[in-house]
Amino acid sequence: MKLFLTVFLTIFLAEIGDKTQLATLMFSAQNKSKFLIFLAASSALVAAAGLGVLAGAVIQNYLPLKYIRLAGGFLFIMLGILMLVGKF
Repeated sequence: MKLFLTVFLTIFLAEIGDKTQLATLMFSAQNKSKFLIFLAASSALVAAAGLGVLAGAVIQNYLPLKYIRLAGGFLFIMLGILMLVGKF
């Protein structure tokens, strides 16, 4: 349960106010079928998360966890910098 709550809260907080949520908001404002938009957006997020889990499962067979964490941290910082300078 602790793992579930950690992952849920981390992803939930990371998604609030991001481009995905804003795009979903725009679709919802422009269309009457709110449930269809919710279903499509939820399915897309589940599929994206599934790809992340699959990639992590494959990568762990080839790299030690230490290097995976370093690479993840580096990519996170680089994406933040790119967003700050308007390149992403």
